[in-house]
Amino acid sequence: MNIIVNGGTRGIGREVVDNLSQDTNNQIFVTGRNKGLLKDISRSYKNVRTYSIDMSLFDIQTKKFEDALMSSFKKVDILINLAGFMIAKDFIDMTNSEGRLIMETNFFGPASLIRVIKPMMPAGSHIVNVSSMGGFQGSEKYKGLSYYSASKAALACLTECLANEFTVYGISVNCLALGAVQTDMLNEAFPGYKAPVNAKQMADFISGFAMTGHKFFNGKILPVAVGNP
Repeated sequence: MNIIVNGGTRGIGREVVDNLSQDTNNQIFVTGRNKGLLKDISRSYKNVRTYSIDMSLFDIQTKKFEDALMSSFKKVDILINLAGFMIAKDFIDMTNSEGRLIMETNFFGPASLIRVIKPMMPAGSHIVNVSSMGGFQGSEKYKGLSYYSASKAALACLTECLANEFTVYGISVNCLALGAVQTDMLNEAFPGYKAPVNAKQMADFISGFAMTGHKFFNGKILPVAVGNP
């Protein structure tokens, strides 16, 4: 399998890379912003290649990304969109530039990435967008996460739309709406909060779903949470 993990340098993403790399038949292309962490990943796994990119600036780096990807892969079997960015701040205090940064990273960047990769995906391939319970319609919402939740809701809706559009190509598109997971991003946004699951536990689920979930689901937004969030 040729697999892209978008946002694989730390937390859940890094654990997903670790899981999928154990199968030496998998070739993995990992993106992230932190060049130091990407170098560490490259040194740790023989079947993993890395590329440094900021999802909020994806549109101005598209050509370089395409060249790097095509030099590694002729086709893509699985795309896992895990890249995410959060600013925990009340809506009234959020600046437009902060809000746009969240939307670019969590929605527009991944959407553009899908557009670039789709021509490389054969029938039977799988796109997994990772959203949040904060963006799950009808779920309880939390103070300080307005833009983050809205960006993840947009990604979830895009999933449903693309599943419909891509059916003719045999490409499945699903979305996992995650509840709280003990990660660095959660710790930075909500110091002291204790989540019910850790990054490795959630990564185990995501890894398995990416490999086999398209056999059972398409166009689905699946809540993956023991609580709300």
